[in-house]
Amino acid sequence: MKKISIYFVILGLTAALSGCNGMSRQGQDTAVGAGIGAVGGAILTGGSAIGTVGGAAVGGVVGNQIGK
Repeated sequence: MKKISIYFVILGLTAALSGCNGMSRQGQDTAVGAGIGAVGGAILTGGSAIGTVGGAAVGGVVGNQIGK
């Protein structure tokens, strides 16, 4: 079961990264920041939905500002 989960994660990451091809640099930084923030928020809060969404929001804002 773990192998199947890993394959789906890899497939999802590949699809997400290919979707960033036509984005501006600031848009890419915002998306990457949101993704990293979501993972960080989920880890810090034990997988709660509020922590994940909050982490994505904070990460997106930080990524947006870095991309300027």
